[in-house]
Amino acid sequence: MRRATRLVALALAVAVAPGCRWMREGRWQVHHDEGQRALEKGRYADAEERWKAALALAEGFGPQDPRLGTTLSDLGRLYALQGRYREAEPLYQRAAEVWERAWGAEHPALGRVLENLAALHHTEGRYGEAALLYERALAVKRKALGESHPDVAATLHRLGALNRVAGRYGQAEALYLQALAVREKGLGPKHPSVATSLNDLGSLLRAQGRFDEARPLVERAVEIWEGSPARSLDLARGLDNLGDLWRAEDALAEAEPLYRRALDIREKALGPAHPDVAASLNRLALLYRSQGDYARAEPLYDRAVAIWETAFGPRHPDLASGLNNLALLYYAQGRYAEAEPLYRRAIGIQEEVLGGEHPDLAKTLDNYGSLLRKLGRSAQARALERRATEIRTKHAWQQP
Repeated sequence: MRRATRLVALALAVAVAPGCRWMREGRWQVHHDEGQRALEKGRYADAEERWKAALALAEGFGPQDPRLGTTLSDLGRLYALQGRYREAEPLYQRAAEVWERAWGAEHPALGRVLENLAALHHTEGRYGEAALLYERALAVKRKALGESHPDVAATLHRLGALNRVAGRYGQAEALYLQALAVREKGLGPKHPSVATSLNDLGSLLRAQGRFDEARPLVERAVEIWEGSPARSLDLARGLDNLGDLWRAEDALAEAEPLYRRALDIREKALGPAHPDVAASLNRLALLYRSQGDYARAEPLYDRAVAIWETAFGPRHPDLASGLNNLALLYYAQGRYAEAEPLYRRAIGIQEEVLGGEHPDLAKTLDNYGSLLRKLGRSAQARALERRATEIRTKHAWQQP
């Protein structure tokens, strides 16, 4: 009798096991999808909760299951967005290991996670490491997909963006043009990805003062996105870029309606408390500060800082940037006592999150140094300025 009972129990276990796995797989998919939706709405705590639950399930699928790599990559992307770079890096590295075991060293999915890791190093100012990872991702994609695939163009474009921020404008332009050519040939001249290439190439030319070359590119990008209602957030980027062009030429009245329209698009699409809305507010505040209209700039900076701190917490690079900008506004008004603690807090965040050798830290150190000179504290100012110069010099020598 006991033997028969054991046999029945074993049979039930065998019958139930596939069903349990099917249920776990279904729960994983639900957590994965809900996490993505939460991320898109800026609900980062909800996204983290969902993706941690998905990770717990994915760990049970085996060390080579692609869903484990997907979940690790998702969490890494979330942490990178939140400025939690030290937590993001090992997740990306482990995702790469999972996908390499699952699919081999030449699968496009491996190229994508290598790009994510490269983007993380880019943000951290680790440009040499980022370039090597982008180059490896590019080689993987070229071999797997061919030279004319849109994913290859995307990597060329990102490598161009890295070269731009590193100050290598000639190399950046060549990479942007390569990406544009691949996209136009493979996707057609009116595809939204073509607009991305045009917009960022125009931004690069603006940074070099080549305004007459930049404007038609950005205008064409805006025209493409205007015809793609699903890409309204891309349209906002194009409007911002067009506004930046006018502002660079001191045509501030032309820039303002473009910035305001971009802000309106983001508020409607994302809600009033999304970090991208804060970026729009920051840009509009910078315009008003340029006009000397400090009364209109200050509440916009205040709101941007509040959004970033609520969304990301008190230790995020975007918050540091907002604090620096608000301090610059106070400095311009002679409100030195209010500016100093903002600079000090921004420097503390940048040192903790980005490290002591990041280019953004150098800018804040210089700004704080200017304030200290106004306060008659020249020795302290010189120490900060020397440190900023050392950071810039080190980055110049480290260019790959």
